[in-house]
Amino acid sequence: MPRYRQVEFSFGPPLTPVIKYLIIFTTAVFVVTFIVEARGWADPVGWFGLTPYLVTHAFLLWQPVTYLFLHGDFWHILFNLFMLWMFGGELEQRWGAKQFLFYFFLTGIGAGLCDIAVHPSAKIPTIGNSGAIYGLLMAYGILFGDRPVLFSMILPMKAKWMVVIMGAIELLSSFRSGSGSGISHVAHLGGMLFGYIYLRGWSLPYRWQLQYHEWRRAQLRKKFEVYMRDHEKKDDPNRWVN
Repeated sequence: MPRYRQVEFSFGPPLTPVIKYLIIFTTAVFVVTFIVEARGWADPVGWFGLTPYLVTHAFLLWQPVTYLFLHGDFWHILFNLFMLWMFGGELEQRWGAKQFLFYFFLTGIGAGLCDIAVHPSAKIPTIGNSGAIYGLLMAYGILFGDRPVLFSMILPMKAKWMVVIMGAIELLSSFRSGSGSGISHVAHLGGMLFGYIYLRGWSLPYRWQLQYHEWRRAQLRKKFEVYMRDHEKKDDPNRWVN
């Protein structure tokens, strides 16, 4: 008699809790922003988008955070949230919710700060969480570097090479375009930079601490072995030592 077993099929990573709430919140902000702008009630992008001039001169210090949840149009938000889901799911599963959320804001805010540092007097607002997305790509390339992915949904390659290519494209584009190009390539590079520093650079003190503790344990082990050898010499030779 034939046996049947249930087989589950899935496309892409699971929808993890933090990513789910980020998608819901970002979508809600997009809808509210669209309604407010359409009715002419206020200028949410002017107040909550990242305008370097307003941060450096008017001290609107909340903008490096709030700009992450504003998007220009449907395709802008769709692409960013799709990338968040595709590359963030495994990272959240590996790190946990708190560390993933911390990394998301670290790279997103870091991307905004890089944009301000390079164009401190720019008056064109930057919106979207692309900087954080590029930070997630950097983390994915470091932690899952040999994982096969489809670059531009067409060309198969390892994740680490996709990150290298995308970083090179953003670097070249940053030289070819100014602050008024409509795309903040500097912010994209800033997200990758902050992600790399966090995953590679800031972990060095922790590694050095581990190496120090290992060295201390080795020294204590040697002292204990010397003590035991000296103690055994003083013991009665007819005595059993276990």
